[in-house]
Amino acid sequence: MSTIDFRLIRQLWMFLAVAEEQHFGRAAKRLGMSQPPLTEQIKVLEHSLGLQLFDRSRRGTMLSPAGAAILPAVRRFAEQVEQLEIVIREVAAGQSGVLHIGAITSAMLDTVPPLLNELRAAYPNLTVFVREIDSVAAVPELESGDLDLAFVRLEGEIGSSIATMPLTEDRLAVAVPKDHPLAQLPRVRLQSLETEPLVMSSRQVSPVYFDMLVSVCRSHGFAPRVLHEVRSVTSQVAYVSCGQGLALVPASMRKLAPENVVIRPLKERVMVVTAALAWNTKRYHPMVETVASWLKLHRHGGHHDVRRADMQ
Repeated sequence: MSTIDFRLIRQLWMFLAVAEEQHFGRAAKRLGMSQPPLTEQIKVLEHSLGLQLFDRSRRGTMLSPAGAAILPAVRRFAEQVEQLEIVIREVAAGQSGVLHIGAITSAMLDTVPPLLNELRAAYPNLTVFVREIDSVAAVPELESGDLDLAFVRLEGEIGSSIATMPLTEDRLAVAVPKDHPLAQLPRVRLQSLETEPLVMSSRQVSPVYFDMLVSVCRSHGFAPRVLHEVRSVTSQVAYVSCGQGLALVPASMRKLAPENVVIRPLKERVMVVTAALAWNTKRYHPMVETVASWLKLHRHGGHHDVRRADMQ
């Protein structure tokens, strides 16, 4: 069984400080140490890794290609160490647990905040980490245990161990520039978009959502002309604002549309899942069923007390 190399951890922390400050003196001050031992430890790290991590010149200290290559992984490692320190402190203080949540941007704006308020009130000793993810990242991160819950655009059969529960639905609409002929109509027929360039949420980011929109278009007799694929629904509207095409978006996006973009409902009634809860049924976490049950009650207009939603 290997042992933890705490010296390497400390040296990586030093590397991160120098990389971010681009100056050994400032990095040493940030770390609360003098510059000579910091310089020496970076040299030891470079020798251990067999890599030159920095290019040193009179103009300053810059990352070498090798240093730039490992920097993202070191940053992630540092974040994980910080989270571990928080968990250790809170466990030592009698805290009850940790919940890791991943969410798409739109869910972080509407679905997640009220849940967090309820969790803080009902479980003051629970530590919750929330971070932004793409829908496509949810399944592998739930399977690996990096996430306990995900608020994403997923539905149906995702995998043998991943369960999903739709949370919010919205009617499909079209975002068009204010001076576009379709903007003058109260409702837009889907087939009217047959020859229009479209801005779509990227399939790499949200494959289920992308495939559903393509299927809807094909069911109305045409294949969408995709001019751009972007990372979010908000980005779709931004591209329309810049004259880069039209976009199929949830009708609720009208509250975020700029003045030069209008959101028109489709004549056809097409409902889309805008957020769903996903979790791994093969990984037990005491809060997962609690959260799922509370959200189910919330969705159906039940009492909004997360403790009463507990399925224990």
